Amino acid sequence: MHSTPAPQVGTDTPPRGWWWKALIGGAVLWIVTAAVTYGTQNTNLVPTVILLGSFLVPFCVVLYVVEKAYGTIDTLRLFAAFFVGGIFGVLGASILESHLNPSWWIYVGVGAIEELVKAAVFLVVGMAVLPKNGRQGALLGATVGAGFAAFESAGYAFNASLTRLGQIDLTALLETEAIRGLLTPVGHVLWTAILGAMIFRAASPQGRYRFTWPVLGAYGLVLGLHALWDSMSFIAGYLAIKITGGVHYVLAYGQLLPTAADNAGRISTVIYVIGLALISWVGVVFLRRWARDQQVVPSSGTSPSTR
Repeated sequence: MHSTPAPQVGTDTPPRGWWWKALIGGAVLWIVTAAVTYGTQNTNLVPTVILLGSFLVPFCVVLYVVEKAYGTIDTLRLFAAFFVGGIFGVLGASILESHLNPSWWIYVGVGAIEELVKAAVFLVVGMAVLPKNGRQGALLGATVGAGFAAFESAGYAFNASLTRLGQIDLTALLETEAIRGLLTPVGHVLWTAILGAMIFRAASPQGRYRFTWPVLGAYGLVLGLHALWDSMSFIAGYLAIKITGGVHYVLAYGQLLPTAADNAGRISTVIYVIGLALISWVGVVFLRRWARDQQVVPSSGTSPSTR
């Protein structure tokens, strides 16, 4: 009589499905927490709502990356890139952006600073990653971008919850978190993944960074996508007014004033959504192209600086 072999315990198998299970479970927890906060009007629960809503989608992005990068990028390094990278990213961006003055170029300035800070974090956490190729760079870049998005969204949610009278506007808080959560994968996550893919593609076979013209071009691309994304509300409002015609208005910080919104709000919304969709599509196209495994080995004389 033959006995059945006992199942193996502790086998080194890659994780499967963590990200979508966490996304569903976290969304349920967020909804329940928001409902309890509404029902009890207990402001002590507001930080829980902010943290859960702001970190849910970005953290699920990290779980997705852990699954895809299993065995090639250390899991602890990915979580460090998310938390430490996210904190230093928003701190660095905040310090540099404090010197910006309101102007037509503020969107370019913000995009340049935030993408530069995230790139610096990426370079540090990715230094020891081997091999360096487009796929690995995209996965690590997505993690750094997710960390930045999580901490930034928490700040936006906190500001949205405050009213002029010092009260808590829970509706505005939840709307902000829901919108930013839905857009997270095609925002900071996508932009940093694009730049990370090209940085790793241009690296030497030994893993040393090489700052080639394609890398600078990738930085210019994500800067442009970021600036267009941030300025799309301004662009949509301007085009809506031009389409409707005959309305005198003033644009403040990229948002339509009430008078103009009453006349052209619907057209502005349509243009805004289409604009974000086009920006996201362009980013996804470049990411799919550059996230392939093969490296780009620049010929001599093509690099502005080599390290």
